[in-house]
Amino acid sequence: MKLKYLALVCLLFANTVLAQTAPPANIGAVKQSLNKLQVLGSVLYIAAHPDDENTRLLTYLAQEKHYRTGYLALTRGDGGQNLIGNEQSELLGLIRTQELLAARRVDGAEQFFTRANDFGFSKGPEETLKIWDREKILGDMVWVIRRFRPDVMICRFPTDGRGGHGHHTSSAILAQEAFSAAADPKRFPEQLQYVQPWQAKRLLWNTFNFGGNNTTAEDQFKVDVGGYNPLLGKSYGEIAAESRSNHKTQGFGSAAQRGQSFEYFTTILGDAPKTDLMDGVNTTWGRVPGGEEIASEIAAIKKGFDDEHPEKSVQGLVQVLGQVEKLQDTYWREQKTKELSELILQCAGLWVEASTSEPTYAVGDSMNVRLQMINRSGLNLKPESFSATLADMTVIKGMELNINQLKTIALKVKAEKTSQPYWLESPHPIGTYTINNETKVGNPENPDEPRIWINFSVAGKEIKVSRKLMYKYVDPAKGEIYQPVEITPPIVANVASPVYVFAGKQQKVVQLNLKAFVAGSGSVSLQPIAGWSITRAKITFTDKKKGDEWSAQFIVSPTDNQQKSAVLTAVAEINGKTSSLGIQRIRYDHIPNITLFPPAQAKLVSIDLKLNAGTHKIGYIAGAGDLVPEALKQVGYDVHLLTENEIMTGNLSEYDAIITGVRAFNVNTRLVVEQPRLMEYVKRGGNLVVQYNTFNNLVTGQIGPYPFIVGNERVTDENAKVTFTNPNSPLVTFPNKITQADFDGWIQERGLYFVDKIDPKYQTPFEMNDNGMAPNNGAMITTDYGQGRFVYTSLDFFRELPAGVPGAYRLFVNMMSAPPKPVKLKKEK
Repeated sequence: MKLKYLALVCLLFANTVLAQTAPPANIGAVKQSLNKLQVLGSVLYIAAHPDDENTRLLTYLAQEKHYRTGYLALTRGDGGQNLIGNEQSELLGLIRTQELLAARRVDGAEQFFTRANDFGFSKGPEETLKIWDREKILGDMVWVIRRFRPDVMICRFPTDGRGGHGHHTSSAILAQEAFSAAADPKRFPEQLQYVQPWQAKRLLWNTFNFGGNNTTAEDQFKVDVGGYNPLLGKSYGEIAAESRSNHKTQGFGSAAQRGQSFEYFTTILGDAPKTDLMDGVNTTWGRVPGGEEIASEIAAIKKGFDDEHPEKSVQGLVQVLGQVEKLQDTYWREQKTKELSELILQCAGLWVEASTSEPTYAVGDSMNVRLQMINRSGLNLKPESFSATLADMTVIKGMELNINQLKTIALKVKAEKTSQPYWLESPHPIGTYTINNETKVGNPENPDEPRIWINFSVAGKEIKVSRKLMYKYVDPAKGEIYQPVEITPPIVANVASPVYVFAGKQQKVVQLNLKAFVAGSGSVSLQPIAGWSITRAKITFTDKKKGDEWSAQFIVSPTDNQQKSAVLTAVAEINGKTSSLGIQRIRYDHIPNITLFPPAQAKLVSIDLKLNAGTHKIGYIAGAGDLVPEALKQVGYDVHLLTENEIMTGNLSEYDAIITGVRAFNVNTRLVVEQPRLMEYVKRGGNLVVQYNTFNNLVTGQIGPYPFIVGNERVTDENAKVTFTNPNSPLVTFPNKITQADFDGWIQERGLYFVDKIDPKYQTPFEMNDNGMAPNNGAMITTDYGQGRFVYTSLDFFRELPAGVPGAYRLFVNMMSAPPKPVKLKKEK
């Protein structure tokens, strides 16, 4: 069983998961596959994050040169910001993983990762490599290189810091080390039970000209990647723009580029190319013993290919497959066997898919699967046997596939394990994910996801086909939809809020939202915590049906000796099986559905928090997406999401404070119209708090009543010292006295995009800086304007409040609590 599992890992490592279960089979795709069959070469592109890859170069390498092309992103982009929703950290990493896979489905490359966690912006490689655990990430890169066996490796960034981000620089440093380490059998020898050492021919740096930094030069080696592919009907610049536009969480929609376009390279290690990226590498069948005859037969098939009758090429392709299967070179044997098997099915007009009848199954359930096949060519195609993931083969001799008649076979496949992403199965430290099975490293998704294998007899040759199990249904508006099938625990318990903030000894209702994925009876409870009072030790339930949802409520309160911070864990049991997992679903139209099972936990935080009696009702203007309104509701504020009509025509004087969400002045184009109205609100005695924006694409250059600019400086050290430059400012005195202790326990960073060129009319209560950097006072500015107050903050409250950081709550309350003045807020007429 272990060997079978390892074979499965090897098979899936190279597969790009498609949105549907069957790959495209149009003539353009078939002829591209024929062209690729003639090429034996591979290129691996290496960078740090989703969006770092050069999609135009990847498209050119995969679709024009027909190399096996991969992108190794060291991280999944967990530490960035989300322009289309409120997901952060690991949830954002899940979305960006799927955005990368969507991009690869367009440009034709493959996607890989290390276990590195994107912990946010880093100003240098020293910090990055320490937090990441340099040796682990290097080992992951070596594993991918030994598996992928690139002839050429390409870095996006240099090692000298011109990439601007510590992660970028670190990706280049590690790529150089991995280039040599992958070839050294003394480095990471534990990998050699599965793979062999591999030495790439050269490591290049793909120089760039963006962000005001031009590292290209005409004396560098260059390649024109702006060509047009008539089989695809698009230029590589057009395809690249479609690929890059899948990075929607980062707002990277791209215009199509057409015409001549050059990419530039400098050589880091290995021989420098003179005429071609692959100089010195034999990318023909001549690189493997016995390959010349195969090359001749493929050339003959290609020359005689009939666009209207591709099935005429099947017999020849089957003969080539037989020869390929005899090759001694295991790597190219496996790669070309896989390519040939799919190409034969495409030419034979054989369509195969496997879909489930339901979207969700519990572990241990029998999944109802429809295996569907249709023979569109009239060739003699016979399914011989099929099997499911880690299941025994079932023989089905004697079945005929008549021309153009859909054949459906009903199967029962056991749901083996939850569809939890493998890198989220265990808790992890800040810099790296904890991966329990080292052979899974590199995979973008779970390599042991449910699959069906079918053996066909085609022209007397047995061909094995793999299809991912998907749930297929028809949407009345969108038509036929494919989505990943969910495999869940028998029961899940979602805690209604991730954080419960206690300002004093008040009680709070902790609600658990439960769902049963099997029928049965059981109970739910909260694990006891020292110093905290929890009413009702256990709540039982009976006779729940599969799919039932209900809630259970517990009363939690601090005692005189409670911990300042504690983790509350729910335990659900049904039919004797327990689970401490919740369920979270992420849904966006541009990527497949994502399901994960986070721990059924919440954070309890006891805060010494004073609320201003005169501040209760808050108006909130949505930005790119954050969880700040939910956090404010936790401490008793009435938060209302303002519409444009309410801003422009409503009575804003009823709001004690108005807050704009993160990046609101980047993404809300109507704020340029609404801003004068907000300034009038301040002038009449209102309190306006603006959270951070980026300097790019601001809808107005006049965010506040007096000038300042949004800069590009940040403080990435979450423990950086904070100096109080105006200790009498109401922002640090009312209603909570802010001290250095309020900046303890912050996560990821202090803040980002600090403001600069600040008008003297603003006060700056803080200075802070990363080690070795000059003090920066742009984290927060404030000024009185008319009868009211304006506050702009670059501190990352959007991370700190959902994480339950006490000092962040105290400071945010102060921003919302303008001290009382003799003149009250004037009512609008």
